[in-house]
Amino acid sequence: MPAKFTVYKDKASKFRFNLKAGNGEIIATSESYPDKKSALKGVASVVKSAAAAAIEDTTVEDAALKATKPKAAKAPKATKPKAAKAVKATKPKAAKAPKATKPKV
Repeated sequence: MPAKFTVYKDKASKFRFNLKAGNGEIIATSESYPDKKSALKGVASVVKSAAAAAIEDTTVEDAALKATKPKAAKAPKATKPKAAKAVKATKPKAAKAPKATKPKV
């Protein structure tokens, strides 16, 4: 299952979103937004910005190693749902009449 964004209302009736990994674990949470439209704009901003975002590692001592640019992420392939296979219609076979037998004399 791919990652997904979940938009929801918090206890204060503000809108937020989570980014969930493919296994359902929450890996990011947003700030609160006053309305759903703003929260959806926040989701769009994350989607647009994340692919080109640099990684800043503040745990490394050497300044030259701190900021690295990731390789460009490939956009996921859009797939069309597969159409169900058509079942071939068959005519029911007519029942055969029993053969006539001659009586034994």
